[in-house]
Amino acid sequence: MSKYGLSKQLLRRLLERCENLIFMSEIMPILGVPVERIDGTPTSLAEHKGKVLLIVNVASQCGFTPQYAALETLYETNREKGFVVCGFPANDFGAQEPGSDDEILSFCETSFGVKFPMYSKIAVTGVERHPLYNALVQSTPETTGDTAELRQHLVEFGVEPTSPPEVLWNFEKFLIGRDGNVVARFAPDIVPDDPMLRDAIEAEINRSF
Repeated sequence: MSKYGLSKQLLRRLLERCENLIFMSEIMPILGVPVERIDGTPTSLAEHKGKVLLIVNVASQCGFTPQYAALETLYETNREKGFVVCGFPANDFGAQEPGSDDEILSFCETSFGVKFPMYSKIAVTGVERHPLYNALVQSTPETTGDTAELRQHLVEFGVEPTSPPEVLWNFEKFLIGRDGNVVARFAPDIVPDDPMLRDAIEAEINRSF
């Protein structure tokens, strides 16, 4: 018995539980952030626990909108291996996602046959940035891919680009490993079938956890 009247077995169980709670708090902050599915039901990305995720801020009226098709192909090709694309509509950039959640879902399904999980529209930059994107950006402030050309294009179109580490534009991509941690962050103009992105996804799918 310990000096607190606890048996060694009970004390061991309490210590193991504390260790598990510490472990979960370290690896699960992103998966544990409350979000809403696009139909309005509350959830979190913990519903995909143990899978590889690609979190993408999407928009319906953007030059990068055709990436929806490649994202769906990526999802269908790898879903049986434990890979999920998670789409988060956002109207932060050029007001290119003005529709309601119902309108967004209808557009995605009709125009691109999207079947990967879509979530309710959120803010991904600025003072109203959603807690999920607070966690993503703080976890991985640097982006893979040269954003200089995209920044220059935005300036030429009269748009003031966001400053790092903020999300730059629609279709930026965060790759989450099976342990719930951000592995990499990819610039908006790195398309879903870019070998660099595909290789990173494949590496995470094959990584032991």
